[in-house]
Amino acid sequence: MRIEREAGRWYMAEACSLVGEVAVSGKDEFSIFNVSTDHIPEDERVPLLREFYCRGVLKAEVEVKEGRPAAANFTSHVLPEAQLLIGGLCGARVIRTKQLVADGDDSLALILNRSGVLGISERGHDLRLQAGEAVLTSAEDVTTFERLALGSGFSLRVPRRVLAPMIVDVDDAVMRVIPQSATGLRLLVDYAMALVREKALAVPALRQFGVAHLHDLLALVLGATNHARESTGRRGIKAARLQKAKFLIVNNCWQQDISVATIAQELGVTPRYLQRLFEADGKTFSSFLTEQRLKRAHRMLREPDFAERPVSSIAYDVGFGDLSYFNRCFRRAYGATPSDVRSGGVL
Repeated sequence: MRIEREAGRWYMAEACSLVGEVAVSGKDEFSIFNVSTDHIPEDERVPLLREFYCRGVLKAEVEVKEGRPAAANFTSHVLPEAQLLIGGLCGARVIRTKQLVADGDDSLALILNRSGVLGISERGHDLRLQAGEAVLTSAEDVTTFERLALGSGFSLRVPRRVLAPMIVDVDDAVMRVIPQSATGLRLLVDYAMALVREKALAVPALRQFGVAHLHDLLALVLGATNHARESTGRRGIKAARLQKAKFLIVNNCWQQDISVATIAQELGVTPRYLQRLFEADGKTFSSFLTEQRLKRAHRMLREPDFAERPVSSIAYDVGFGDLSYFNRCFRRAYGATPSDVRSGGVL
């Protein structure tokens, strides 16, 4: 949902990916909802936010706090069996009322307060989350969310049926403050933000893969069962780190100074640990990096915009420092020279 202006009025439009469309394909339905109250008249903000929550998060009432105008900036990614909410709200409280709880939504949401102070009331608990702290909430309970100090937050919402088998006691985990240092918490948020930032959720195969690992990491944070913890250990943390490393490489492979050391530092692991992750995936760090550079060069050679650019310049543009090495790698990967690909003789 994005806010646009037409003929002097504001309206909400549903969006998917980043192209303003809604993609529906069976269980692979995926939508992005964006809302901002910037430039929206104060008397129109509450209805706007209520609509955003009901369509992009969960059914809830929005009430203005006395003496302060409501202001918000949110993005919601609605996925099969997961929903990500990023942004902030001030001057208003969001309430999951007794009447709305009857809608049958039993989803569970990990709420992380990224900055400021966030108040959450549920099950007789009144919490004040400080920056970096998190808590699990339930849509089956009356809940009030109120921003007590300007800041932003992140939440991951999943169906109860997905999470319950992975947690020793999912109900016991609700409304327990999770400290910033909790195992897997930072990795979960970093991984989710990487999926959003790299637009991986717009690709069905990556979306399915990403959601599965979000579930695993959430279970790890909350205290997985022995079976789920073993599964998470195999494909949760390691796979998430490997996936994030690949994201970083794909989007920075053109930089000649990229190395296993720089990526490992970004992930907070040792270079040897990162090398082992790639080896377990059937590749080496260097081979994956070279593969991404070759793919980028191959695309550039086939694009009319680069038709006048020398092959040597393309090789350097994608990160190679040695033209002869580039030519050897390219021929080995595609069975043809860069000039052959450019001429259209081979694909």
